[in-house]
Amino acid sequence: MEPVRLNKWLSQLGLCSRREADRLIGEGRILVDGKTAVLGQLVTEGQQILCGGRLVWGPGSGGGPPEAGKGSSGSSALPPPVWLVVNKPRGIVCTTSTKDRAKNIVELVSYPERIFPVGRLDKDSQGLILMTNQGSLVNQIMRGSNYHEKEYLVRVNRPLTSDFLQKMAAGVELRELNQTTRPCQMKATGKDTFSIILTQGLNRQIRRMCQAFDYQVLELKRIRIMNIHLGSLAEGAYRHMTPREYEELIQGLASPKES
Repeated sequence: MEPVRLNKWLSQLGLCSRREADRLIGEGRILVDGKTAVLGQLVTEGQQILCGGRLVWGPGSGGGPPEAGKGSSGSSALPPPVWLVVNKPRGIVCTTSTKDRAKNIVELVSYPERIFPVGRLDKDSQGLILMTNQGSLVNQIMRGSNYHEKEYLVRVNRPLTSDFLQKMAAGVELRELNQTTRPCQMKATGKDTFSIILTQGLNRQIRRMCQAFDYQVLELKRIRIMNIHLGSLAEGAYRHMTPREYEELIQGLASPKES
C-alpha cells in the first residue's frame, strides 16, 4: 500500500478524528515502531502503532488495513468503518439471543457486512439506533460517565401534570435498581406526550421513571443520540452516517460532557 498520513490512518481505524489524532501525536502519546510519532508522519501497513501504550495496529493487533477487502491475499482484514443510522420498529429486539423469537435488528437491516447495534432499545420501543463494525468506539458512546445526550419522545396513559414533569426532571429514585436518575431535560409536547433528554442509560429507564409516578408508557421513540438525529428516516429503514456526522461524533467522544 502507499504511505498514509498517521492521523488519517488512526481515523480510518475508528479510534479518533484526524484532529484528535494530531492532538495525541503532539502530546507524544503515539508511538510508531517504538519511536514517538511526529505531526504529518506517513505510515505503511507493516508498521506497529501504539496509542497511550496500547497496541492499535501491527503484529498482534488482529486487524488489517482500514481500506482492507480490496486485496487478494485472503488475509484477515479490518473492513472500512461502517456506521448506520437505523429506525428500529416496535417488536424488533437488539440482541441476537435465541431466548426471544422476535426478529432482531441485525436480521432487519440485513447488511452485507458484520455489524452490531450500539446499545439497545427494548422490544416495545422504536426509533434511532446506531449500528457499526467499529467496536472500539461503542463503549465510549454508551458509557454513562461521559454524559452523552440521548433524546426521546414519549406518550403516556394519562394527562401530564407540572408536578410530574418537575419531579422527572429533578431525578427519580429507582429502588429496584438502587439508583437515583440524573437530572434531565423534560418538556411537555402535548397533553399526554413529552420529550426527555437523558445522559445515562439505565435498564428501561424512562419506563421505570414514569412508573414511579403511576404513569404507563404507551409509546417511546428515540430521536437523537449525541449529534445524530433520526429525522425523517422511514421506520425499518437505514442510512449511512454522513462524513460530517461521523466527524462530529468522534469530536464529541473526544470531549465528553460533565455534570
